[in-house]
Amino acid sequence: MTRSVSYPAPSGAAELAAWTPPNTPVGDRLKGRYTVLEALDAHVHAEELFASYAGHDQVWDYLPYGPFSDLASYSDWVSVTVAQPEHLFYAIRNLETGALEGVASYLRINPASGSIEVGHINFSPSLQQTRAATEALYLMMCWAFDAGYRRFEWKCDASNIPSRRAAQRLGFSYEGVFRQATVVKQRNRDTAWFAVIDAEWPALRTAFLTWLSPANFEGSLQKARLSALTRTVRVSTDPLLRD
Repeated sequence: MTRSVSYPAPSGAAELAAWTPPNTPVGDRLKGRYTVLEALDAHVHAEELFASYAGHDQVWDYLPYGPFSDLASYSDWVSVTVAQPEHLFYAIRNLETGALEGVASYLRINPASGSIEVGHINFSPSLQQTRAATEALYLMMCWAFDAGYRRFEWKCDASNIPSRRAAQRLGFSYEGVFRQATVVKQRNRDTAWFAVIDAEWPALRTAFLTWLSPANFEGSLQKARLSALTRTVRVSTDPLLRD
């Protein structure tokens, strides 16, 4: 006698009948209270961005390109890079200073799976650790989840502790390290993976809006830390970092 046995479906096998693949990003202008993001254009943005990086070669340490010795070479790199369809770069203007001070990109864009990554993050020292920097990444997350993406990824060199700390502060959950994932500038790179999924986004959005509110600041001093606001949303913690 044959008896059939039913097994519970894995937690990851949820039906997605109501979900449809989102659109590929096309470079919509993203504007917040402290920053505005525009699709990167060599003719419009390269000169000012190059000036913001001048004298700060360390900002290129974990990127597979740069530093650039002159404006012409940087402008050429921007022109070639933005023409490639597999990613979409933004130039970031800090509205508190009025200056272009960094870039970030969507990449590994996979609408069929509802997955998208943020990367190529290169903030000049003047943009680092500012409300504009945080808001820029918040705006990119907003666009992705509002468009219907299910998963928003952050990957970085595992030895880049500031990047790992930034991911955790922003509410990304740690997912592990891919050992010997690639070679960058003749160095081995282990890659640390982080992600936010759509089920976590409503609570994270509230955390961002709370932190970004002018009421959260007295001058430049924050009352509530973003990491404290996102801690309860993250499902895992980076083992190399203090929570």
